[in-house]
Formats: sequence, C-alpha cells, structure tokens
Amino acid sequence: MTTAKSQLRADARENRARVLTVAQELFAERGLEVPMAAIARRAGVGVATLYRRFPTKESLVLEAFAEQFSVCQAVIEEALADADPWRGFRTVIEKVCLLQATDRGFTAAFVATFPEMHSEVRERTWQCFSELVERAKAGGRLRADFSPHDLTLVLLANSGLAGLPVEMAVAASQRLVAYLLEAFRVGTDELPPPVPLSLDLVLS
Repeated sequence: MTTAKSQLRADARENRARVLTVAQELFAERGLEVPMAAIARRAGVGVATLYRRFPTKESLVLEAFAEQFSVCQAVIEEALADADPWRGFRTVIEKVCLLQATDRGFTAAFVATFPEMHSEVRERTWQCFSELVERAKAGGRLRADFSPHDLTLVLLANSGLAGLPVEMAVAASQRLVAYLLEAFRVGTDELPPPVPLSLDLVLS
C-alpha cells in the first residue's frame, strides 16, 4: 500500500530527475549562465524546491553532467595506464572530442568550467591529463610547448560541430582532431576521409 510518505519521496525523486533533465536542456540551449529560476520554471517546481535539491549552480552543473565527466576521467586514467604515452594522449583527445561533438550540453559544461570548478573529480582528471601531457613529451612524440590548457583550444575548435547531425558531427570531429594531432607532433599519419561540409553551415 502506498503511504503519503512514500508518495512524497517518489514525487521528490521525480522532481529531481525533471530538474536535471531541464538543466541539461537549458545549459545546452543557453549556456551555463541560465538562471536557476528559469530552470525551476521550466521544470515546474518552485525555486525553493530547486535550491533544496541543489544549493548552488555548481552543484547542479556537476550533477547534470556527472556521467560525462566520469567518462572523461575514466578515459584519461586509462590513457595514463597505456604503455605508449603518445597513443594514450591521442586517445584522450579523440574520445573527449567525440563526446563533445555528440552532446551539446557537455560542450557548455566542459569548456566553460573545466578545470576552474574544483570538484574532486575534475581536479583529479586535470592532474591526470597534465601528467599524461608530460609523459607524452618525455616520450618524444608531443611537442615541448604543448600546454595542458591547450585542451581548451582543442575543444573550442571542435565545439561548433555539436550542432550538426550526429553522423556528420562524428566524421567532421575525427578529421579535425586528426589535423590537430598532426600539429601536436612530428610525424605523418593518414587522415580520415574528408567530409563534404558546405561553408553555409558556418553561418547557420
């Protein structure tokens, strides 16, 4: 038998899930500057209810993109375990850009807040990426003047592809990343095939 207390808990869970879904949508549409009140309004909950669940904007962003950040952390830690540091470095750039190209909301969270928001997960991820960069340099494949902060440049260059149809976004991101990786090292690798993108897409 459903009690009033259990129904209240179920309603609270539904409200929380709806808030997270709406937050992801609005962050994707309008960036992380969207007001908490706008999120509450679209989710159909009161502002006070929203703040009970998520006391700060940071806590909401972290929760809304928790899965994506966990994936990024796992990718970087696996890359550190790779015996070939250049291959590990390449894998991180390729996989993070692929995730970004297929998830517009993640673009806003990752580019705008990483690594400035010092959650434990992101701080650990940033440290791992910095270590990976140093290992790739020491291995003689990554250029000495590459900075971990150049990851932001990579993501900014890749971010515009997130609005394309998924298959096109994936193909275009792979080719862009291949170009960028060539600039980061000495050597020649075969590039993925070109993608027939119209310049009109740049203006849309």
